[in-house]
Amino acid sequence: MKYDAVVLLGFGGPEGEDEVVPFLERVTAGRGIPPERLREVGQHYFTLGGVSPINAQNRELLAALRNALAERGVELDVELANRNSPPFVPDVLAELAARGHRRVLAVATAAYPGYSSCRQYREDLGLALAGADLGLEVRKLGPFHDLEGFAGTITELLLGSLPADLDLAGDSTRLVFTTHSIPDSAAHAAGPSGDAYLAQHRWVAARVAEDIEARTGIAKPWDLVFQSRSGPPSVPWLEPDVNDALRDVSAAGTTDVVLVPIGFLSDHMEVIWDLDNQAMETAAELGVRLVRTPTVGTAPAFVGALAGLIATELATGSPEPGPGEYCYGGCCANPRREAPTVPGLSRDAVR
Repeated sequence: MKYDAVVLLGFGGPEGEDEVVPFLERVTAGRGIPPERLREVGQHYFTLGGVSPINAQNRELLAALRNALAERGVELDVELANRNSPPFVPDVLAELAARGHRRVLAVATAAYPGYSSCRQYREDLGLALAGADLGLEVRKLGPFHDLEGFAGTITELLLGSLPADLDLAGDSTRLVFTTHSIPDSAAHAAGPSGDAYLAQHRWVAARVAEDIEARTGIAKPWDLVFQSRSGPPSVPWLEPDVNDALRDVSAAGTTDVVLVPIGFLSDHMEVIWDLDNQAMETAAELGVRLVRTPTVGTAPAFVGALAGLIATELATGSPEPGPGEYCYGGCCANPRREAPTVPGLSRDAVR
């Protein structure tokens, strides 16, 4: 199928104090959390005036992708649609249909497989289409952790952010990669054959470490840790937590930690709050210098690579995905209910 529009899928976030609780109600829908508890949970938003940086960051990525596609001669509508804040997915799809579009390629602002990072976006699209006679066909591009330019951009930003007096090669300097923790069960269910969430993060971390060695001659061991856990303590989530990891490496004699958030495309709330606030506080208590490197954001090499992937798919279209292909069937299954989904495209089909 050939496409005539692109939708960039975002998580969404509040853009004022009056939007914080409604936003969190949408995020936690069905869990029965009272509004007063949501206000407590949302304190980190209130400390920033109720504004999450993620929407502005995704608008910047949207503009950068439009420009990069235009440079490749691709002229078509590219719009942003969010899960939890305006512009909502159903509204954007209805608007595209009203403009006469019929085939839409969706691209999530998440590079890895998993329920929240991949399948739930397919559900957002599927629920928006279910019962709404829009006449749209929608496909979602699969995860892109191995996108040329992703790991390389992380390395470039890492090396460019190191203090001049930091000895990266020293035994007292630790290289630590971090990503969003998810329930163990969700990690095991990620990808067509399972366990892809962890495997793909480890792949990216290894590529960055190899790239560091190629550029500097420094062969640096690394750790993968996790952050932003939520949910009841009785449910096992991926560990170690970044703060626990900092305590462990400090006890082992580490004085400097280079903390690299590879699980996120931009410096949004979970990066700012969990790393720049909580992890920094933990490091300060331990007497450890923590250097947090930037996310890829709108770095030209990353945006160019993603635009190239999108342009290739737009030019070639894709066959109807089958049960063995990425982002299809029972992949990354919803832990709470069955919901309609749109097909997800195999990266192999794109290439």
